[in-house]
Amino acid sequence: MQVNEKVAIDHGLKADEYKKICDLLKRIPNLTELGIFSAMWNEHCSYKSSRLHLKKLPTKGKKVIQGPGENAGVIDIEDGDAIVFKIESHNHPSFSW
Repeated sequence: MQVNEKVAIDHGLKADEYKKICDLLKRIPNLTELGIFSAMWNEHCSYKSSRLHLKKLPTKGKKVIQGPGENAGVIDIEDGDAIVFKIESHNHPSFSW
């Protein structure tokens, strides 16, 4: 199968992402390579749409017990209580723009 922009889109990538892949490889990817990029750059692994919002979460401060990262973030809500926010964040470094 000849890989092209339509095949990339059928794999869940956007046209600009396909162009980025071609630029990174300095050639058109083969089908296996396209599949790898598609898997690693999907929303589940790369947080394409949510990364902007995740960056807004505090990582340090008076009420931050544990900043978000590979594990849950913990925030002091006073009265001896805390709230935990868990974000599944595995594979995040796989998507690089």
